[in-house]
Amino acid sequence: MRTERVEKPEKLKEELLSFVFDVYRSTGGRYPALEWVEDKPSTDDFEGFGRVYEPFLEFRLGEEFDELYVLRDEDGRIAGTMALVYNLEDKDVPWVPDEIRDEKTGLIEFFMVDPSYKGRGYGSELLKFALQRLKELGKVPYVITFPELEAYGYYLKKGFEEVMRYKEFVVLKYREKEVRS
Repeated sequence: MRTERVEKPEKLKEELLSFVFDVYRSTGGRYPALEWVEDKPSTDDFEGFGRVYEPFLEFRLGEEFDELYVLRDEDGRIAGTMALVYNLEDKDVPWVPDEIRDEKTGLIEFFMVDPSYKGRGYGSELLKFALQRLKELGKVPYVITFPELEAYGYYLKKGFEEVMRYKEFVVLKYREKEVRS
């Protein structure tokens, strides 16, 4: 496995869309939550998923993410993703509360590992990488997620703590010096 920075994220759009759909399918449609969609596509409807998720993915790749990383397996397939968002002052990201929208905040976003790799430590590897990168940038790490997701408990185990609820989201801030395994 190797983690690589994606210099031109838009060029990976189709591959990322397939990867995210695989995650959507494997989580029974729980993630990504597609909270803005009234009639969510079924987990076997790639075309329907693409219609609702592709415009959001384009926004994220082109306007939201400051850095995007992918974890690739031995065959070159995307096995995991992670994005950093830290230039928040000029971005239209309505899920980020004003209380943390400043030059010190570094968000870990788009954090996913292919479920077929679950339990092998790849998520921990990506998270350590993200925390180290944000530290290099002088940013305070935050995650915004949904309280009902498995990821919520994962982040709490890894040294994050809940600092606020905002809309349907929960905002977590990293408190530990080292990521726990």
